[in-house]
Amino acid sequence: KGCFDPEIPVNIVDLGLIYDCKVERNSNDERLVTVIMTLTAPGCGMGPVIAADAQARVMTIDGIDDAHVDLVWDPPWNQDMISEEGKMKLGMV
Repeated sequence: KGCFDPEIPVNIVDLGLIYDCKVERNSNDERLVTVIMTLTAPGCGMGPVIAADAQARVMTIDGIDDAHVDLVWDPPWNQDMISEEGKMKLGMV
């Protein structure tokens, strides 16, 4: 398993990197988003960049006051997590 190549036009959802996404309200009635995601390989140097980009994109959604992205390694990512659309874009189907 290698690091994801950012030149490949497949989004992180279709790659199966997003494990969970929660929208909650805090005591100040602000909407907070928490994204739980992984990478294709633990040693991928793109991890901080991908996580920061995901956070920045969530923050562009109207009504969202804050966003946090947690990188996790369990369960480990594998190619079976790629959506059918992602597999088509990657030439796997």
